[in-house]
Amino acid sequence: MKVLVTGGAGFIGSHLVDALMERGYRVRVLDDLSAGSLKNIEQWLDNSRFEFIKGDMRDPNIVKEAVEDVDIVYHLAANPEVRISAQSPELLYETNVLITYNLLQAIKDSNVKYLIFTSSSTVYGDAKVIPTPEDYGPLEPISVYGGAKLAAEALISGYAHIFEFHAVVFRLANIIGARANHGVIYDFINKLKKNPEVLEILGDGTQRKSYLHVSDTVEGMLHIFEYFKKEGKIYDVYNLGNEDWITVKEIAEIVSEEMGLNPEFRFTGGVDGGRGWKGDVKFMLLDITKAKSTGWKPKMNSYEAVRRTVRELLKA
Repeated sequence: MKVLVTGGAGFIGSHLVDALMERGYRVRVLDDLSAGSLKNIEQWLDNSRFEFIKGDMRDPNIVKEAVEDVDIVYHLAANPEVRISAQSPELLYETNVLITYNLLQAIKDSNVKYLIFTSSSTVYGDAKVIPTPEDYGPLEPISVYGGAKLAAEALISGYAHIFEFHAVVFRLANIIGARANHGVIYDFINKLKKNPEVLEILGDGTQRKSYLHVSDTVEGMLHIFEYFKKEGKIYDVYNLGNEDWITVKEIAEIVSEEMGLNPEFRFTGGVDGGRGWKGDVKFMLLDITKAKSTGWKPKMNSYEAVRRTVRELLKA
């Protein structure tokens, strides 16, 4: 089986590539290296089962070339930064919605049988039901990033039903681990390296969210995809997250402890009732009952995942 991983040199993508290569797949990666790095996949570059294409998915011709002779597409390419919602909606549209449209146009004229898409918990917005199940509605994203992810989901569903391929969507909690190059843990470590005395924390520190280690994420995606194939559905959606959640202040305490520091915490106070930035979902906990019903469950809880990630990033 030949697999295409878009965004395969990025944080989650490269861990997925490792797992697919270790399982014996032929893997092609398409990545423009804007957020990813060849260093993340360097161990595979000389392998005969591996192929790398450097290209921008905003170019439909590059995408068409990438899906040739491919059976399965894992679509992870996207701009991963939620916080640019206010500054650059057009970039979020191009690097989430437009590239997904280009991919779907290429898939409909190809032999691709399965598409796996990494969406986001941000599609739920400020959910009134917590933990939030997949069938929660109405979906009201509060950031352009969340809106772009939801638009991509809708396009995928439409194309899968009309052009008869199978698609599964994973709505991810906050994914953390080695190779992460953005997010709260990465930010805290860099801030404390610059100034070990004071740690600025965006918001009021009470933001509480679910965190899933990238190893559990990849294991979940691969396991649930096999289950999805056996079920034979055209389209399905799964939440992937943890059963517990952790506050930003608790994350700051773990990072400080692991770095052997005791900084003063300075909270910015945030916006809109203590959010880190406009469009930041303050409380997020996904209901993972459906994912667990397939036989998958996370090996680490949020606290364990955070601590392990701090150690991995400090070692890098």
